[in-house]
Amino acid sequence: MKKIIILLSIFIITSTLSAQDADDLVKTGDIMPEFKLTSTVNGNIDSKELKGKIILINIFATWCPPCQLELAEIKNDLWPKYKDNPKFVMLTVGREHSDEELTKYNEKKGFTFPLYPDQKRDFTSKFATKSIPRSYIVDETGKIIYTSLGFQKKEFESLMKILDEKLSK
Repeated sequence: MKKIIILLSIFIITSTLSAQDADDLVKTGDIMPEFKLTSTVNGNIDSKELKGKIILINIFATWCPPCQLELAEIKNDLWPKYKDNPKFVMLTVGREHSDEELTKYNEKKGFTFPLYPDQKRDFTSKFATKSIPRSYIVDETGKIIYTSLGFQKKEFESLMKILDEKLSK
């Protein structure tokens, strides 16, 4: 009986990890996919115009509790530290949200960083098919050098450390 439980547990864990891997469309080491973000509030972004920058991409939803924790860390620690660095670009993208929804949300939260809509998942579908929050760091050559899924304080500290290293050069 113990063997069956152990084998069943291994199967479930392996299936879960395989499903999670299938969800990731880009991984560390991949080149960032080309994209365009359109916002009537914050302007338009074309990935081709970001060459030479260190880019942090954060994908979230307003209804997602882990996203709220991560966005609070961005608001309190990350954005104040890096917002004035000319080598840094942060793209905080609301999956399945419109400019109007994000404006109302921002009025409640008081973020000073731009929020970009991705109402039809045109942007987010280039990175992953489900599961948020997600963060990606892209280096100045366009290569993804960091990915994270979900929010954990320790993981966020790793993200901050990588940004420190890349932006202090």
